[in-house]
Amino acid sequence: MRLTEEHEELRAAVRSLLARHPDESAWRPLTEQIGVAGLAVPEEYGGAGCGALEIHVVMEELGRALAPVPFLGSAVLTTQALLASDEGELLPALAEGSAVGALAWAENGSWDPDAVRAGARRAAGGAWRLTGIKDHVLDGADADVLIVAARTDAGVRLFQVAVDAPGLRRERLVPMDSSRPQARIVLDGAEGRPLGADGDGARALRRARDLGCVALAAEQVGAAERCLELTVAYAGERVQFGRPIGSFQAVKHRLADAYVRVEAARSAALGAAFAAAEGAAELPRYAAVAKSACSEAFSAVAGEMIQLHGGIGITWEHDAHRYFKRAHGGGQLLGAPARHRERLAEELGLTASRAR
Repeated sequence: MRLTEEHEELRAAVRSLLARHPDESAWRPLTEQIGVAGLAVPEEYGGAGCGALEIHVVMEELGRALAPVPFLGSAVLTTQALLASDEGELLPALAEGSAVGALAWAENGSWDPDAVRAGARRAAGGAWRLTGIKDHVLDGADADVLIVAARTDAGVRLFQVAVDAPGLRRERLVPMDSSRPQARIVLDGAEGRPLGADGDGARALRRARDLGCVALAAEQVGAAERCLELTVAYAGERVQFGRPIGSFQAVKHRLADAYVRVEAARSAALGAAFAAAEGAAELPRYAAVAKSACSEAFSAVAGEMIQLHGGIGITWEHDAHRYFKRAHGGGQLLGAPARHRERLAEELGLTASRAR
């Protein structure tokens, strides 16, 4: 499995732009100059009509830079949920980058679509009213387009809720990883516009979760690779007992182990991206493997980065703590590694199935 020359050109363009715009200001040039917001959006809705491999390349570079941009929440999760629901009306603005989308479905720390408990009921006059609380909504406090999963009598359904709707409260959270904004969405009778078929929301969320896991795995690989690069460079510069610490056999072993973790994670992430690009029926399995393997690899390599940097690795002046926080925050996002191993076992028929 190999990426093409065009993919590497995309990578170079994103990396160069992020070097010039290392903060949230990167979003506008990323969308206007490279068109990242519309990569997965079909051309008929103003997008580039690309797929999972292009998303993979962009997410790797965003992970390397820890770029605080709303790509995962808007261009991946929200966009894929709308595509899975056959809803195209909102896609042009998302593809253009003039609007940022947020997908609200996690409750009580769970991203299992069948575990949605927020309710949607028809009120007098036929309007749908939503009630419940959504946690860990990426970019939810600042999003222009809000998609909410709620349960009707027919099952889970997606709804668009106006961000200024009465009965809606958006609470900005202070997550461990400040480079990935999150919010809590409180719904108290807020009106929602139904999307897709009634009861089909869980299927759309499963699709969005799988593709989100594939994208997140790529980000984790990019970030883990950058952790290793920085640590190898430091080990060659830091002198103890008259020699660089990288010359000590014990340090070499740890760096070699970290390299193996990064490369194994890269294989899992790339395999999942190719499965998504090819529309493989086994995508849920690939996604579960990638999310579990890449989350744990990134956490381990980020931990080694802090250990091998010594005292400077735990200071605010060094980036090590930022990667460490992203590793642990991302490890829980869209489900912890253990949950995805359970999901894989369920897919393979190795355990009794529960909410998927």
